[in-house]
Amino acid sequence: MASLKDLRNRIASVKATQKITKAMQMVAAAKLRRAQDAAEAARPYSERMASVLANIAGAMEEGEALPLMTGTGRDQTHLLVVFTSDRGLCGGFNGQIVRLVREHVRRLEADGKTVKIVSVGKKGTDLMRRDLGDKIVVRMDLNAGKGIGFGNAEIVADTVMDLFAAGEFDVATIFYSAFENVITQRPTAQRIIPADVPTAAENAAPTDANNALYEYEPEPETILADLIPRNIKIQIFRALLENGASEQGARMSAMDNATRNAGDMINKLSISYNRQRQAQITTELIEIIAGAEAL
Repeated sequence: MASLKDLRNRIASVKATQKITKAMQMVAAAKLRRAQDAAEAARPYSERMASVLANIAGAMEEGEALPLMTGTGRDQTHLLVVFTSDRGLCGGFNGQIVRLVREHVRRLEADGKTVKIVSVGKKGTDLMRRDLGDKIVVRMDLNAGKGIGFGNAEIVADTVMDLFAAGEFDVATIFYSAFENVITQRPTAQRIIPADVPTAAENAAPTDANNALYEYEPEPETILADLIPRNIKIQIFRALLENGASEQGARMSAMDNATRNAGDMINKLSISYNRQRQAQITTELIEIIAGAEAL
């Protein structure tokens, strides 16, 4: 049984930990508001960009499609771009993304496909090192201590497009956690090469009763040659923003649970301390009374 001194030390230690987890919860809550606003602001732009690409692609003639839009025509080598966090203490946030990646890898390998991984984030690399380490071809850290910027997305996108230009893969898919609310973050897989562009019919405005035809200057393929790489960067940027908001939401929830658990532990240790102290006082009183009676 622990002594009273040991119990006092443990209570003091848990209280210090509780202060830290409470402070981290408050910091995560402050960062979550900004990250959530950024993620929600990026969604309409990303969706509208897909709509514009669909309209332009619909104006192109057959045989004019660009490689980034159509891919290599093969489906043998898959590149998985996995976005995780650089910091821990965010519950199961990173584990859920890596779990989705493992399931995807198992399905691809069962079909005889070759898998390569670009790991963006320290924690994801650590989690995948044991069973998927031989498939990781590029390791990248965000170093986003001051926030996520479009420059981070450009670095990742340029790396992916350089690998595609070198013929290293046929299909590229990004994995990230889509933010829904503080409690719910949904692991998501999204194909970016070949560009997952909806058809023009799917994006046609229902109010366009005149079925207007558009003429493009310069030619549609020239416009797409600039827009498709930009779209890849935008989709990656959106994934980074969604991931950032999900990370802060998961960290806020994890630190709130840790603070509550610390409070429960303090209560249990305090009860144990008081009971043991009362038992010690009772024993001393009995010894005093017994000694007095013996005189």
